[in-house]
Amino acid sequence: MNNLNNTVQLIGRLGADPEVRTLKGDRRYARLRLATSDTYFNKAGEKVQETQWHNLVAWGGLADVCANHLSKGQEIAVEGKLGYRIYTDKDNNKQFITEVTIHDLLMISGRKAG
Repeated sequence: MNNLNNTVQLIGRLGADPEVRTLKGDRRYARLRLATSDTYFNKAGEKVQETQWHNLVAWGGLADVCANHLSKGQEIAVEGKLGYRIYTDKDNNKQFITEVTIHDLLMISGRKAG
């Protein structure tokens, strides 16, 4: 167990087009929102579907791939590292963000129909 890594693997659909920004020094990043769904039957035998939303971020060349090839509704698979950020909002409240920094990306399907 000495080789356990902070690795996250997710498959889901994009909830919006990637948001791409450039920092000083021309360093680019893309922010994405990924929806994953789980379906099960409750005690009453009713089918229940739960959706979880995940914040993703891609840097550099991978950000460019996201900007040029991904769009809302597309199904993707990602592998990355789970991270946390804390910032203070305009009302001086601490905000906590959990996000996955993407290392690998696989485009599973084209744009979702509809």
